[in-house]
Amino acid sequence: MSKKDLKKNQAEETAEKTASDAAEAVSEAASAVKEKAPKVKTGMKKFKYGTMSLIVVALVLAIVIVINLMSSMISKRYPIKFDLTPDKRYELSDESINVLKNLSGDVDVTVTMEKEMFESLANYYKQMYAQYGINADVPYDMIPNLLEKYSMYAEQGKGSVNVKYVDIDKDPDVVAKYKQYYNGDIEGGSIVVYSNEKVKVISGTDVRNMIQADQASLQSGTPNFVFAGESALTSAIRNVTDSNAMKVAFINQLNGQPIYNENEYGAAVTSLRDSLLEKNGYDCEDFDIGTDEFKDGDYDMAVLAVPSYDLAENVITKLSDFLYNEGKYGKNLIYIPSIYTSNLTNLDAFLEDWSLKVENNVIVDDKNAMMRADYIMLNITDDASIGDLPNKSLPIIAPASREVTILSKNNEDVTKSVLSSSDNSFVRDLLSNQADMDNRASHTIVALSTKEHAEQFDTFKSNVLVIGSALMTDETFLAQTNTYNNANALLGVVNNMTGKAAGTVIPEKSLQQAYIAPTQGQAKAIRIVVQWIIPAAVAIIGAFVLLRRRNK
Repeated sequence: MSKKDLKKNQAEETAEKTASDAAEAVSEAASAVKEKAPKVKTGMKKFKYGTMSLIVVALVLAIVIVINLMSSMISKRYPIKFDLTPDKRYELSDESINVLKNLSGDVDVTVTMEKEMFESLANYYKQMYAQYGINADVPYDMIPNLLEKYSMYAEQGKGSVNVKYVDIDKDPDVVAKYKQYYNGDIEGGSIVVYSNEKVKVISGTDVRNMIQADQASLQSGTPNFVFAGESALTSAIRNVTDSNAMKVAFINQLNGQPIYNENEYGAAVTSLRDSLLEKNGYDCEDFDIGTDEFKDGDYDMAVLAVPSYDLAENVITKLSDFLYNEGKYGKNLIYIPSIYTSNLTNLDAFLEDWSLKVENNVIVDDKNAMMRADYIMLNITDDASIGDLPNKSLPIIAPASREVTILSKNNEDVTKSVLSSSDNSFVRDLLSNQADMDNRASHTIVALSTKEHAEQFDTFKSNVLVIGSALMTDETFLAQTNTYNNANALLGVVNNMTGKAAGTVIPEKSLQQAYIAPTQGQAKAIRIVVQWIIPAAVAIIGAFVLLRRRNK
């Protein structure tokens, strides 16, 4: 080995020894530092991590509980449920919301069956339709869902709507307190609305009829359902809270005999009474014009609809005295002639005294009509008498209407046309059935006559409203508020005539069959998951983490 190589090996051995000695020195120094450093107790470490885990779990649970409580409180006043159905079936109309927000008192709504029965009712009708090969969902769960909204929106005002469900077969005394304010029977499955010692009962039959199928659509196998329950519920609440309810003498008899032909006009008269007047704050009572009396202050308005015969002079005098009201006026009358009667001498003389005449003809329009030429579409000739309509584009239909003529005015009468036919309309004589197609012009269908009497700074008025078409008030035209304007137009003129606070007809809802929405059972399951299962899972996971860290 050369000297150069020897020196190289010696240098490498010296470097290795030096590195080894340095490493040993570092190791000895580290051991010395470790021995001198204070030792952390294992118990303290576990306590530290365990305490932090416990605090985190407690905070999470507290946050979850507070969020649930806040959600519960907020849900009573503001909607936190979003209606994703295309027909907005679980939301109230603006008209109902306004009624609820303007409540000044408390309303009790008692449903005389358990809440789960609505889902059972939906299943029953679904199975019934299935027997005929029709696949249809009948969403009766809308009713309890909407009742929740009634309570919620009422909380935003000064009043409240308190809803409860009771089984009156198990607890019949629950409706006993309403008996002193209501003469009829309260059956299971009905809805009782109470406030200020006033009771309105929606019968079990009417509750089931809140959802109805269009008969034509049933035949096609794809039924279209219409929901009219909101109208019934809101109207009932409005009636029991209305401090300015009008009492109406609904003249249906003369000395025990029917005034009108039930077969011809029964449906239209019933609809006028129940669907238009009763639902909108008019308290109607049957009245025998021959034997009953118009006592002072008892009635604000009388209705004489489609009489089949003339009235005796003493009966006409009773009507005139009611409107004159000993010079105080302040009374109203609605008169509707029948298409089947003419030349009623005493009634014609009574109307003439109010500068009005019902002609012996029928209005026909071969361009501005629906279904038939005598189902004419009307124009509004006096906006002030009707007021604002929610949807002015909807037609007002007057089937088989007689012409109402405004006679020359006397000094006391203010008479005006309210609704009329188009300029294309013509008349057909009732007796000869001859049509005068060459003379086309606008003809008055609804007219209002007012007698005024002034004393110093006060003016007293009585009104007579003549509606030429009895079928204007048929349920077909009054109920289908998304199709026709009959209900809103007639209600507007009656409210303006009587001085009653303006109100609108609650629109019906057309229900679509294709939608994504949980059933009542599914909604309950979702509520349990959100309010109980998720918080419980968070607590269990937190406890597991805590125990695991304690054992480390």
